[in-house]
Amino acid sequence: MRLTTKGRFAVTAMLDLAMREERGPVTLAGISERQNISLSYLEQLFGKLRRAELVDSVRGPGGGYTLAKDIQDISVADIIVAVDEPVDATQCGGRENCRGSQRCMTHDLWTNLNVTIFDYLSKVSLASLVEQQHTQEEHAKETSVVQDKRDSFGSKHPAAAGSAL
Repeated sequence: MRLTTKGRFAVTAMLDLAMREERGPVTLAGISERQNISLSYLEQLFGKLRRAELVDSVRGPGGGYTLAKDIQDISVADIIVAVDEPVDATQCGGRENCRGSQRCMTHDLWTNLNVTIFDYLSKVSLASLVEQQHTQEEHAKETSVVQDKRDSFGSKHPAAAGSAL
């Protein structure tokens, strides 16, 4: 599978943008800091995302990027295609020359896998990723509260400290 860093970073950056844009345009510097992606790399990616009409840029003070389409209408496949990232499991890049000038015996298997992966990524919306991320954050908060209560209980209760009642 040749889904490289470019596609992964583009999806991550778009998810970050989608989660924050309700508060106004999101800066690439902010995304860079939160996601640990180089600012110059983000500038390249967002140039491609803008040309694909997935994001809009807002200039001036308070500027940054916003989504150009409804969050439900942007799929992971749209993002990957916008940054010129091929989803290709074939050895030959789809050129059917795996063995010199001939196709390999498993070419159709890998081509069908490409279609299946692309179909799946086309069905995953940015909205569903945002929802999934919010759910994970809520779960992490709940787990933290429970752990804080355990820590608090453990330090104050004699039984938790190992003393007999």
